Amino acid sequence: MAERRAKRRLINEINVVPYIDVMLVLLVIFMITAPLITPGQIELPQIGKSLAPPVAPLEIVIKANGSLTLHDRSGTEGEQKIDRKVLVEAIKRKQSQNTEQPVVIAADKDVKYEEVINVMDVLQQQQVKKVGLLARPK
Repeated sequence: MAERRAKRRLINEINVVPYIDVMLVLLVIFMITAPLITPGQIELPQIGKSLAPPVAPLEIVIKANGSLTLHDRSGTEGEQKIDRKVLVEAIKRKQSQNTEQPVVIAADKDVKYEEVINVMDVLQQQQVKKVGLLARPK
C-alpha cells in the first residue's frame, strides 16, 4: 500500500476552461438583453403658470452709532429712520399685507454683537416670523 501512495501525485492546477465558457455565455446574454430593457419613464406634473417671484425682504439696518433704519426692498417706501418701539409695529404692518415677507438684519461690522441680539430678541418676543441676518460673501 505504501507503494501506491507514492505513485499518486497532487495536482496543483485548476482547469479554468469551463469557467471561461460560462462567462462568455453570460456576456453574450447580457449583450443581447441590455438594449431590450427600457429605462423607467417619469411622468412629471404640470402647472398652469409660473411660480410667483420671491418677496423682497424688509431690511433693518443697524448703523455704527446704534441708530436703526427700516429699508423696504420691495420699493414701496424706501428707507426711513425708526425707533425701537415703532420698529415692531411697522414690521407687523408690512407682514400683515404680505405674510411671506421676510425680515433681515444688516448691521455695520463695528456694531456690538449685543445690539444685533437685542433687535433679534425684540422681534422674537413680538412673534415676528422669518427673521434672518444679512452678510456679505467674501
